[in-house]
Amino acid sequence: MGAEPYYGPDFGLLRRQDPELAQVLLDELERVRVGIQLIASENFTSPAVLAALGSTLTNKYAEGYPGRRYYGGCEVVDRAERLAIERACRLFGAEHANVQPHSGASANLAAYAALLQPGDTMLAMALPHGGHLTHGSKVNFSGRWFDVVSYGVRRDNELIDYDEVRDLALRHQPKLIVCGATAYPRLIDFTAFRGIADEVGAWLLADMAHPIGLMAGGAIPSAVPYADVVTFTTHKALRGPRGGAILCTRELAGRIDRAVFPFVQGGPLMHVVAAKAVAFAEAARPEFAGYARKVIANAQALAESLDAEGMRAVSGGTDTHLVLVDLRGAGVTGVEAERRCAAAGITLNRNAIPYDPEPPAVTSGIRVGTPCVTTQGMGPEELKELGSLVARVVRDPGAAEEVRARVAGLLAIHQPYLSEF
Repeated sequence: MGAEPYYGPDFGLLRRQDPELAQVLLDELERVRVGIQLIASENFTSPAVLAALGSTLTNKYAEGYPGRRYYGGCEVVDRAERLAIERACRLFGAEHANVQPHSGASANLAAYAALLQPGDTMLAMALPHGGHLTHGSKVNFSGRWFDVVSYGVRRDNELIDYDEVRDLALRHQPKLIVCGATAYPRLIDFTAFRGIADEVGAWLLADMAHPIGLMAGGAIPSAVPYADVVTFTTHKALRGPRGGAILCTRELAGRIDRAVFPFVQGGPLMHVVAAKAVAFAEAARPEFAGYARKVIANAQALAESLDAEGMRAVSGGTDTHLVLVDLRGAGVTGVEAERRCAAAGITLNRNAIPYDPEPPAVTSGIRVGTPCVTTQGMGPEELKELGSLVARVVRDPGAAEEVRARVAGLLAIHQPYLSEF
């Protein structure tokens, strides 16, 4: 009898052949098993997604698109990409999908390339107010290649000022308007943005990297009916592999596809494309809708708990998976709060708040999110306790040991990846 065929990764083999690297994998698994993960842009993928990521599809070079490749032998990987495209379109009700972008940033780069020329004007949310680097930051390609006009949030309520957006659009006549953010906890009024874009004859791009999983689960309104192009990441609340994707109208399909390949990228990562297909199928299941609703309920419970502890939620709360917290009332900077929480087994990130007096490396705030802890099965009661634990250790670093003990108690019940590799 011949040898058994090899279908996927074998951690035992890795441990024997490269124990040093195997230990890195084990240490990362241990890190997430002994700590609470409150990073808003992270999640735990399913074992099925991991299986696709570790598959032999990683070996195939497949420049081009299904049925139109520049390499032979792509008939099998074509099936994986077609599945991903079909599932993405069905999940989001989109006319066209491109699943090849390696990240959210590369998805935005491709979208800009499809719609703009260097020097064109775009209107997008300012980074210090919750926007993304690719929305016009001077250290990013978007800020160097385009004439970027930025809008922000009001001082009084920390919500997007749609009157300001309209005034800026009328004054600067942008070719593209971008809505979406990485640290804005409230719903975005896509109807308002669509109206402004139509008034000035601009394309509307919705960067939904953060809330796309909540849209997939029907927990918040979708941007797809309003935007010409929707870019997103496949991790975060969507719970897929790290990667990006683009949805667009049928009218723009050719321009988007040509911008991704050959303009921005070469061969796609076919194992990641397959893992995206798995994630889209998982997100279409009824139980994912329940998950998306729980993510928001948990974020709201966390916001209320932190607020009760004197750590003000920016804009007064959240409608999504993330909470932006103003620490000035606690007399602690964001970087120090991040360090103190890490010592207690709670991982989160410092983040600028609107009109922040501190520099970006320090900040006056933190950003917390609930995708990971919700995947682990935690609910509002646990999130209320987590809010108290965060507040306690931020105020008193000497409480780190006691807080870490309670974190261990929570993780004894709600632990990710219980089975071994």
